[in-house]
Amino acid sequence: MTARSRALAAAVVCVAVLGALLTATAAHAQSRAVRGGRLDWGIKSSFQSYVTGPIAKGSYSLTGGAATVGASRFRFHSATGSYDGGTGAFTAAYSGGVRFLGHRETDGGYELDLTISRPTVRISGGRGTLYADITSRARGTGTVTTSTGVPFARLSLGGIDMRGGGTAVRLDNVPAALTSQGARSFAGYYKAGTALDPVSLEADVRAPAGPSKTPTVRPSKSTAKKVTSGSIEDGAVDWGVRRTFREYVTGAVADGRWTLTAGARDGGAFFRFPAGEGTYDSEAHALKASFDGKLRFTGRHGLDLRLSGVRVTVEDGEGTLYADVASPDLTGKGVPLVTFAAKGMKPKGGLLQLAETPARLTARAVKAFGGMYRAGTEMDPLTLSIALTDEARLPALPDLGDSASLSPTPRASRTAEAKTATAPRTENTASDGPGRWPVLSIGLAVGALLTAAAVFGLVRRRRAPTD
Repeated sequence: MTARSRALAAAVVCVAVLGALLTATAAHAQSRAVRGGRLDWGIKSSFQSYVTGPIAKGSYSLTGGAATVGASRFRFHSATGSYDGGTGAFTAAYSGGVRFLGHRETDGGYELDLTISRPTVRISGGRGTLYADITSRARGTGTVTTSTGVPFARLSLGGIDMRGGGTAVRLDNVPAALTSQGARSFAGYYKAGTALDPVSLEADVRAPAGPSKTPTVRPSKSTAKKVTSGSIEDGAVDWGVRRTFREYVTGAVADGRWTLTAGARDGGAFFRFPAGEGTYDSEAHALKASFDGKLRFTGRHGLDLRLSGVRVTVEDGEGTLYADVASPDLTGKGVPLVTFAAKGMKPKGGLLQLAETPARLTARAVKAFGGMYRAGTEMDPLTLSIALTDEARLPALPDLGDSASLSPTPRASRTAEAKTATAPRTENTASDGPGRWPVLSIGLAVGALLTAAAVFGLVRRRRAPTD
């Protein structure tokens, strides 16, 4: 067989393989719901530095359950939307927001006041746009404007073919540029076309819902059950330890990570310790409860902090969170980590809850963090939810997606970002159990075919922030 014959045969094989993949994928190509997932985006890192730097002397705060990943990215959660495997049309709206404040004025307000929330990614016909709800204060006039669904950034998809099947859609480090509408919402700090931070997202794809069924009618349960002293039914503690500590762990200095085991869950902006057990005294409003879950932080420079055996006590309007601690400077059982105010804590509808109550580091816990913080340092707020009756329900955990890692991956370099900017990933739905094989996405198949064609000669080569 001549070299030309071998080349043509190889190309035919590629076409045949691609045809089989197209056929297999078509079986899965139908409109499905997006439920769960996360979007990681720094908006613009240099803007963050400007806001918190010596000129603006400002800060940012997180709303709606948004979290931070590493030192410069924000994590939005609980994606909802749709995905059409046949056309590749994709829509995913994420919860959470971030507010930037800077240039404090004499009246206590801020010249710079910008909130970006609920980012929504829409992809259709090979084009992608990130929309967001924006509240901004205009420079000079001070006029505050709130707009929903602003087309904020253009996404460069680099010819990605979004068609296919799978249980998840993933886009890594997609380049983004500010739109003209986004520039206006940005209070004029940047011009249209300015490069923003790249966008990474994941979204779980659910199978289409089957025919609706007539719901089974069951007698309703009374929620007016009187709460009496005794054992609690369920409970959870939501606590992020400290946002800046998490950023330190996954940042360039520690270059570390965290892992969650024994039932602990990642809520994005906090960790959840579930399965509360204990007792509640309705007369004294006193609580003693223990929770499942283990949390471990590891990284360079000897960072290794383990927390387990979490328990909470509330008495006389004061609360304390304890944990078993293992670290280079402190190891002990039942170490009091933080204290918090719990005055007026009363159940409502069978649910006893303290929502985002301020928490401060105890003197005993200073060594657990290697002396990084002084006693009394404000740590992340703490949310305590205790179900005192069968009918009471704990608050839902933010949905980061089925494929969410147990700890964030440190941000890649600019070079690595460019290489992975056009690499979507879909995951297999065809089989369960061990040893299942991934379904190659059509986009990757097309790329493989073009590469083979090129090899065999079938394709020819053709006072404001600063950036």
